[in-house]
Amino acid sequence: MKKITFLLVVFCSIVVFSQENSSYIQADYFYGNVLGTNPDALIFLEGHPKGFFISCNKRTTGDQGWQELYNYPDFGYSIGFQDYNSEILGKLYSVYGHYNFYLTNRKSKNQLILRSGIGLAYSTNPYDKETNNKNTALGTTLNSSTYFKLYFQRENLFKNIGMNAGLTFIHASNSNIKSPNSGVNVWAATLGLTYDLDTSEEPIEFIPSTLSKEFIEPIKFNFALRGGVNESAIINSGVKPFYVVSAYADKRLNRKSAIQFGADLYISPILKTYYELNLVIPFTDLKEADSFSRVGLFFGHELFINKMSIETQVGYYLKYPFEYDSRVYETLGIKRYFGQKWFGSIRLKAHGANAETVEFGVGIRI
Repeated sequence: MKKITFLLVVFCSIVVFSQENSSYIQADYFYGNVLGTNPDALIFLEGHPKGFFISCNKRTTGDQGWQELYNYPDFGYSIGFQDYNSEILGKLYSVYGHYNFYLTNRKSKNQLILRSGIGLAYSTNPYDKETNNKNTALGTTLNSSTYFKLYFQRENLFKNIGMNAGLTFIHASNSNIKSPNSGVNVWAATLGLTYDLDTSEEPIEFIPSTLSKEFIEPIKFNFALRGGVNESAIINSGVKPFYVVSAYADKRLNRKSAIQFGADLYISPILKTYYELNLVIPFTDLKEADSFSRVGLFFGHELFINKMSIETQVGYYLKYPFEYDSRVYETLGIKRYFGQKWFGSIRLKAHGANAETVEFGVGIRI
């Protein structure tokens, strides 16, 4: 563990020293609890998860107009280690990209900050039919992970050293690429230190945005093709590809936000497999079905952050062949625009706390 920590510190130092804007390194320790979000999670409550994050953060000062809209956030990279204190779950190693959003005046010495990070995680003890069949949370070694941290921070308490404290939420799952996949959620208290790499004693000067406060744009139409692989809730029922076609309109409310309304067509071969397997299981009561595609209508919101955006949507299946999860679904996605029209996207689809797919796609906004 000492070697890993040393390598992480060296990595962060290389990243931040290569930045033109002022940067800082942050190290946080956390200690918390696994959340019992479903009955399967009760078996994981063997001990208190603990671990740490080491992060590299680059400050923004307004050299791009969008930065003032979000109160000059930081962006950076973080690497995490988590010991679940559970023989079933084992340990988790993770890497993220993140933003720090300041919720108070940027010139204040005391800051309230919300961090949002998304990345990949390596599980040391995933599900195995023979050796670890109780781990229904993580069905694969490689998983997706997100974390949110709300914390108070005071920089330069002693020369370049500062402190922070707050709460962290950490989620890990494989987004149902392979069953089982109930996921693991952890709430934790955190305490950490920061080290400012900016040697200047001058206060940071924030550049006001030259963008007009008024923003008017006509209704835009979006078309997207997405896909990936997943498995039904029945373990070892087979991993198969799926396809999603989406069409929707959006209307910008201002420079930061737009509302959406549209439809999704889901073509999921795993539903046919799930249906056929259930026909041979006694006491199941699935209605007759000869078509296994689903069609949903959704309402959503898009938050624009420079060339990136975050989409959140809630949908309802109008075409719903048989009972599988629920008729209401939610999606959370990240888009990256290339020019004025084209975009790439990664989107997570879930029914409540149950993830069904992670989708990779391309689209056009006209």
